[in-house]
Amino acid sequence: MKLHILAFAAHPDDVELASSGTLLRHKAEGKNIGIVDLTRGELGTRGTPELRAVESAKASELLQLDYRANLGLADGFFTKNENSLKAIIQQLRHTQPDVVLANAISDRHIDHGRAADLVADACFLSGLRKIETEFEGKRQEPWRPKAVYHYIQDRYIHPSLVVDITPYWELKMAAIKAYSSQFYNENSTEPQTPISSAEFIEFLEARAREMGRIIGVTYGEGFTTQRAVGVSDLTSLS
Repeated sequence: MKLHILAFAAHPDDVELASSGTLLRHKAEGKNIGIVDLTRGELGTRGTPELRAVESAKASELLQLDYRANLGLADGFFTKNENSLKAIIQQLRHTQPDVVLANAISDRHIDHGRAADLVADACFLSGLRKIETEFEGKRQEPWRPKAVYHYIQDRYIHPSLVVDITPYWELKMAAIKAYSSQFYNENSTEPQTPISSAEFIEFLEARAREMGRIIGVTYGEGFTTQRAVGVSDLTSLS
């Protein structure tokens, strides 16, 4: 298994909401893409973990993912410890991504910032040869991604870079709506949440348009980085 981009998420649907357009763009360019969800989202007000797994499978098909896994960490209660770090390291060494996408460094949901920190640390530790891991009974070799980028979620964070997702906007929205238990559904009888209203869908489009405007396109997805991005050709940057 070799991926060009691996996106991590605290909950199923985090990636679909914040960075699925970027995955779709790179998939269209011939890159291998994947998602690893840390939890099953079992504390979510709406739906069930079993239903969200079905929705996740539908979204994965729409996104044409080459790989998806769920680590089954405790929603709301996962911490940065040896077990959680090694679980992520196993996935990194198994898929060998060049680039990792991770949750926002700070956000409304407390799991997002903690997941961002957990994944970033695991990306570093994954490159240390004295940390031994196995996957499906086989010893793994060290692997460290070239870059870690954090997508932007509910709270606005000024991006370090923006990806043009304009051609993939409709498919991104289809992947989001695959999670019908979580987002706007006029026939739902479940409790309302901050993300289940029609206004939230409008917010998603407004945010994508805001990010797109920064780089002069219709829709964009923004990312932050803790390390400077290295380039060799300034004229290739837009």
